[in-house]
Order: sequence, then structure tokens, then C-alpha cells
Amino acid sequence: MLKDKRLRIVIGHYGSGKTEFSINYAVKLAKMGKKVALVDLDIVNLYFRSREKSNILEEMGIRVIGSSVKGAAVDIPAISSEVLMPLQDKSYEGIIDVGGDPVGARVLGMYYQYFIPEEYDMFFVLNANRPETQTVEKAIEYLRKIEDAARVKVTGIINNTHMLKSTTIEDVLRGQELAEKLSQEANLPIKYISAIESVAKELPKDLEGEIFPMTLYMREEWMV
Repeated sequence: MLKDKRLRIVIGHYGSGKTEFSINYAVKLAKMGKKVALVDLDIVNLYFRSREKSNILEEMGIRVIGSSVKGAAVDIPAISSEVLMPLQDKSYEGIIDVGGDPVGARVLGMYYQYFIPEEYDMFFVLNANRPETQTVEKAIEYLRKIEDAARVKVTGIINNTHMLKSTTIEDVLRGQELAEKLSQEANLPIKYISAIESVAKELPKDLEGEIFPMTLYMREEWMV
């Protein structure tokens, strides 16, 4: 993780698990003693956004930046000026959770001038169970559309093929096959293979990409 660039942009289809990955990434960096800011740039989706867990994350020392309008009963698609803080302040390790489609990625395009190749990575979170990314052709088309909207290029792939708490090793390995094909087609490395901890520890160690165990922060105990 420490070999990744200072700014990590996380994109993917709705339901790919990009927000869960973003939160886990931020938590792991914070546990390493890093100064971390998690930017929630998702102003399209109304549910399962990283800013919903701001209290928990801030207790861990993670700066959470979301909407500029704060209030228990208010949710307005507004962007805080604080977004610029981790982009400009190089003392921060920044994770940027972007809206889950090309429309959501347009918000990122507002800040493209800050994403110079030496300072950012943009990870495409791939879930082979999502309808828009079930084939190489669909996945690469989706990836390119997000790149065009965001005006930033993807630098790596994350295999996050899952069925939430019911994820099996077979699910992840099936997703890995798709990730490898996408990697070859797009000429991009597989950076991480993310899975719930019980599955991650059983995965083969010779897979392309670093195995990334995850805690499901976005799923309440009563959720399946």
C-alpha cells in the first residue's frame, strides 16, 4: 500500500464495493500511523456512502470530507471546498471515493489539474457480478467512459468480486479470471484482490495482485 501514489482515486460500478474498499484502505493507512483524509465525492448515490461512517472513521484519526451541507435531515448534492485540502496539502495520504458511474465521475473532472502522474493512482474496482462489468468488453467500455468523464486515467485494477457476507473463494477466483483478461486488454496491473477476511485468508498466494482482507464497515450486523 505504501508504494501506491499519495492520492488514491477509487472508481467502479454501483455495487462494486468501491466505498467499502475506500474505507478499508483509509483504515489500514491510519493504523500504519499515516495522516489520512477520505474524500467522499459521491453526490449521485443516496445510499452506502463513506461519509455515513464519518464518526467511526474520525475516531480512528481519519479526516472525512463530504457534502458542504451538514445536518441530520439534509442531504444536498453539494461539494465542500475542503476537498482541496488533501489535494494541495502533501502531508496527507488521500483516498477519493468517486460516484459509481460516468455521471458521478464528472465531479472528479473538476479537479483533474491536481492529478499529475507522479502523485496519483486511480483504481478501477471490478465486481464480476455487476451487470455492466460481467464481460471484458463491458468492463473496459465502462472503465473508458469513467476515464473520459473524470479526465483522469486508471492506473490499476482491483478484483472485488463479492456476494457481500456470502462471498466464497469461488466467487473471488471467478472474478480474478475476468480481472486478468481486463488487465491484458487494458494493459493495466491488478493491484489488489479484496475479500472479506474469512475468504481472503483462504485464497491462493500466487494470484496476481496483493490480497487485501476487508471488514464490512458499510454493512450493519443485521444486514445479510
